Amino acid sequence: MTATALAGRRAHTVVDSPLGPITLLATNSRLTGLYLSERRHPPAPEVFGTEQSQAPDAAPFAAAAAQLGEYFAGRLTSFDLPVTMMGTAFQRLVWSALPDIPYGSTVSYRELAALIGRPSAARAVGLANGRNPVSIIVPCHRVIGSDGSLTGYGGGLERKRYLLDLERRVASGGGPATAPATG
Repeated sequence: MTATALAGRRAHTVVDSPLGPITLLATNSRLTGLYLSERRHPPAPEVFGTEQSQAPDAAPFAAAAAQLGEYFAGRLTSFDLPVTMMGTAFQRLVWSALPDIPYGSTVSYRELAALIGRPSAARAVGLANGRNPVSIIVPCHRVIGSDGSLTGYGGGLERKRYLLDLERRVASGGGPATAPATG
């Protein structure tokens, strides 16, 4: 994400979650970022725009915060938010396939590469997945290693485990998972 690619009115707010603070970014009232604290690939500071701490109910923050709350409570299995994702054509191709991974399920990087028609691009899929600017909402946490191991989550493997456990518990009729310790 670059500042020139995100021309327009930018703003951000921070909401609480079981995973710790989540920074939501918006450009022209469309969500452009969701970042957990201690993220591997945070955006450049100039991308954040003005802080909306005085008006976190402004669009799209109120809807995003409400839907995230419902998701973490185990009552929402897919998001319906205005999202704009800036990235390369290949990154957008990978990101566009992520919402098709069913809630409570996982696929490997290799399987995701095959799903997008690039069966030999598992490593590139992993790199693109790691640059997902709207994690959780665009569920990059549902992609795992070919051997079933949890690998490569920008928000940390404990958070990835929490998200997958939450979804599996809810999908199987259980309740939300216990929140992981955050740093």
